[in-house]
Amino acid sequence: MDASQTEFEALKVAHDKLKRRQGRNERAQFARGLMQGILSMLTPGDVVFDCGANVGDVTAPLAETGATVHAFEPDPYAFDQLSKRVKGMGNVTLHNAAVGVTAGTVQLMRAANFDDNPKGGSVKSTVIPGGRNINEDAGATIDVQMIALPDLIRAEAAQAGGQIAFLKMDIEGAELDLLEHMQAENLFDLVRLTVAETHENKFRDLRPRFAALREAVAARHPVTRVNLDWI
Repeated sequence: MDASQTEFEALKVAHDKLKRRQGRNERAQFARGLMQGILSMLTPGDVVFDCGANVGDVTAPLAETGATVHAFEPDPYAFDQLSKRVKGMGNVTLHNAAVGVTAGTVQLMRAANFDDNPKGGSVKSTVIPGGRNINEDAGATIDVQMIALPDLIRAEAAQAGGQIAFLKMDIEGAELDLLEHMQAENLFDLVRLTVAETHENKFRDLRPRFAALREAVAARHPVTRVNLDWI
């Protein structure tokens, strides 16, 4: 490879990196605007779900609207921080659990750098194997409870007059099974607005399924009803 070709390849890598960063920034800006809109529409009596609550950056603002908040977080470190953050908020119900299609016990795996940076690493904790930079060693996994989210959606929607106001899902790959199930069972109809961050970049083997899910959801639901570009 001559010098000019090497320089071209370096420029291409830099360009692709800049393009990805720009895309992330645009999605983050959109999500911030969307969040403000969500907060403005919520009122006391509304029911909202924060799946993958982590340390409460979304849970706390949701709770401040007066809405009834169910926050789900399986990682013990993040759950402890979340509990401290929303202490005294009587409209928040905390669930130290993962969410899935069915209930049970699952293995939680953490980021490879969790011990060095638990706060930053906790956002990557996952119950789905095969993720990038995840420690899957048997001695490093944690048994956690999994709650059957579809059952809870149906139950809470029935009590809330037929519909949950808002569902946010950032669960590091576990969203794929759940979103596919919600699509198949028409559960999006029970939620006024669903937003989810999808993790096809973290789970390369699952990319075809993520692509098919996006196509199927877009064909049936406007982005104002189901948004899969939450960040």
